[in-house]
Amino acid sequence: MKIGPRLLKQLEKRYEPDSMITQKVGRHDAVFKTDDLGNPVVLFIGTLTGEGKIKGERFTRVLVKDPKGNIIKDHWDRKGST
Repeated sequence: MKIGPRLLKQLEKRYEPDSMITQKVGRHDAVFKTDDLGNPVVLFIGTLTGEGKIKGERFTRVLVKDPKGNIIKDHWDRKGST
């Protein structure tokens, strides 16, 4: 499974810091954790089970900034199935 353009657009936004956000993206459920600045950094995408867990894939974000705060690298790495 890849992260599509619709979901990437949602992941570029900032959300409430240090929280878990649940959204429906197309036919998939997405849950992501935000860092202390509100950037999504961990993503679970797939199907939400009755227990509140995601059956699908896990991704982590590589977000590297220079000393001035400018983003040098920003991409998502697939970490496997959940």
